[in-house]
Amino acid sequence: MIKLYGFGQSRSFRALWALEESGVDFEYTNIRIGSSDEGGSQHPSYLKINAQGKVPTLVDGDLVLTESAAILNYIGSLIPEKQLVPNQTPAARAKYDDFCFFVLSDLEQPLWSKGKHSFVLPEEHRIEAMFETVKFELSRSMKALDHYMEGKEFVLGDQFSCADILLAQTLNWADRFEFDVPKQYLEYRDRLYQRPACQRAIAKTKSK
Repeated sequence: MIKLYGFGQSRSFRALWALEESGVDFEYTNIRIGSSDEGGSQHPSYLKINAQGKVPTLVDGDLVLTESAAILNYIGSLIPEKQLVPNQTPAARAKYDDFCFFVLSDLEQPLWSKGKHSFVLPEEHRIEAMFETVKFELSRSMKALDHYMEGKEFVLGDQFSCADILLAQTLNWADRFEFDVPKQYLEYRDRLYQRPACQRAIAKTKSK
């Protein structure tokens, strides 16, 4: 059985949501970030499967994955009939990859920068003055997002995919970090977060 290790609304939520959408059997374990006790991200048993002591980690037999986007694509590959990752043509897959790489390289970077300089990095390495820069960066990425999403119900048009999970979770991250997220994207986030699979995933993060 697939095992997923995660924590709350972190990037691991993407993988938990995708697993719920897929319908495959899995086991979810909440990891206490920063703790060296058993069940913590710095415990030796966890560091054996994720040397960085981060989440998510997916284990399927001998396969171990620790990058959220790679986990989404793997989950999608397990149930190709659901088209969570498009496989109709090389061009369809390329468009999907293009958007996912945009989210990872552009849209989420200001969010991670704010997180690092707010509470992740040691205090002596935090730079408060960069917070205005990340607002500018996210605003610029939102304009690029407008180009991708114009006139679309989902990232790929009329087909829900793991790209929507990636985007909706990132928009939720931006909202939680008190960035100015345009109304249409909050509405998009809210609509997708009402999906039964997403609601099941949220319940799992709260039950641990």
